[in-house]
Amino acid sequence: MKNLNYNIKHSFTLLVAILLLAQGCKKALEKSPLDKFDSANFWTSESNTQLALTGVYRGNIKINGTEVLASDWWSYAGLLFTEFSTDNAYDRRGDNSSYNKLSNGTLTANLDVFKSYWSSSYAKVARANYFLENVDKAPIDPTRKKRYIAEVRFIRACQYFYTAQYWGAAPLVTKTLTAQEANTVTKASKAEIVKFVIDELKAAIADLPRHKDIPKAELGRASRQAALAFLGRLYLAEQKYSDAAAAYKEIIDYGDNIIDPDYAGLFQTSNENSNEIIFSTQFIENLSANAMNQHFFPAVAAGWHIFCPLGSIVETYEFKDGTPFSYTDPRYNAADIGKDRDPRLKYSVLYNLNTFKNLKYVTHPDSATSPDQLGAGKQTTQTGYGLKKFCDESFSGSLTNYGGNLPIIRYAEVLLSYLEAKLEAGDPIDQILLDATINKVRSRATVNLPPVTVTNTTDLRTKLRRERRVELAFEGIRYWDLIRWKIGNTVLNGDFYGAPFPGAVKTRKKGNITDPYSRWYVTSKAFRVTDHVWPIPQSEVNINPGLAN
Repeated sequence: MKNLNYNIKHSFTLLVAILLLAQGCKKALEKSPLDKFDSANFWTSESNTQLALTGVYRGNIKINGTEVLASDWWSYAGLLFTEFSTDNAYDRRGDNSSYNKLSNGTLTANLDVFKSYWSSSYAKVARANYFLENVDKAPIDPTRKKRYIAEVRFIRACQYFYTAQYWGAAPLVTKTLTAQEANTVTKASKAEIVKFVIDELKAAIADLPRHKDIPKAELGRASRQAALAFLGRLYLAEQKYSDAAAAYKEIIDYGDNIIDPDYAGLFQTSNENSNEIIFSTQFIENLSANAMNQHFFPAVAAGWHIFCPLGSIVETYEFKDGTPFSYTDPRYNAADIGKDRDPRLKYSVLYNLNTFKNLKYVTHPDSATSPDQLGAGKQTTQTGYGLKKFCDESFSGSLTNYGGNLPIIRYAEVLLSYLEAKLEAGDPIDQILLDATINKVRSRATVNLPPVTVTNTTDLRTKLRRERRVELAFEGIRYWDLIRWKIGNTVLNGDFYGAPFPGAVKTRKKGNITDPYSRWYVTSKAFRVTDHVWPIPQSEVNINPGLAN
């Protein structure tokens, strides 16, 4: 049975309760997350407590409709749309899209995307705080209660993980606030927030079940491995590499997770609950659905084509023999860009003349009759490429009523992160370690690329970062990677192109510059060093000037 991310068995009545729990508040820090219930009578049963737990998990995640901006860190817009801010993808809505502005040199505190993340995150924190303050009132078996508390502490810690990563210093709220307290709250330092997250995740790990011990009916609820993975992420970002390696090694040593042979299926309903998926947001068709297909499908399949991969990521996929791609390589074929390439390219990116849902996907700029013609405007590709990953061709219902899950953490990330932690810690790197990490990812049956053998630190770092970018492409990881590596100002500076169309009559150039490979000019980015840290939303500063950076 598919779950609401935390699978408490549900009915229509439960869904109504969840919707009431998840209603947004005018100011995220001040309003009780359970204001639709009489608090004195609510915490009287375990079933009500499970409703509250479900409300904490769900937060403001948009269900049963499209979302324009992030409704949660773990919604499809909140997670996947961050790719638009990177060298991986372009937002079809254009350069004025908030996500494009995160990296094109026009970032300001007034960007609506900041307000979306801020308010959704602190609303989830408020729900978590309220739960933790009241759960002891409920008559629940102590063992199950410990697990519920651990889950909520994990969720709250994750909100502060993102807060620390993007804003640094911010309010650290651990109790329900009055309106006056919310409007005068002060900032904690980034170091204080990081310590809080570490402590909370460690506490949660002690009481969460292992991945293998979560029954099918509860898939989507937090496991010990999920908390360890977020702990590893935080340690990586804080350059505590030995600690990161230890956290990831614990996941590996459990042996509960795998590298699934079926790469493409991990992002479709066919294989979405594979043991490679450590944590995911789960959706249910007709009950708790998402609109990924509506936003991601190409126009020829009635989609809005908001997700446009850039040439930069397509050019990152190697040839099948493991050599880097080059337009001057004789194997390069402009008419079939995926020929002789890393198989993950075809699993992840649609390109001209592909077939999608038995329909021809035509993006050539001279194809005036195609709904996906490059440069035609409206809901069509702006790069010549489309998204294949997450686009479920087997789905035949309403595109806004899709029940496919959204992976947050995969075991492949764990293995690549473990190798990164060992490399950056200065630990010895040998072939045994390479084969147990990066080569295990590359050798999955549907990918089957040659093994990596380099152990030189500089060369391996380059190889590993390329592998990470390709393996995790479009999954909402790239922006965080560039931020934590502090290389946004170098990687996200310059001109970005789309697909090559040699001989095309219709072209798009930057001024009078002719691209030597006949690629379509898409946009330019001018990421600044200061953009590695987000400003607190101006709307919040207007209420509470003490939050000013």
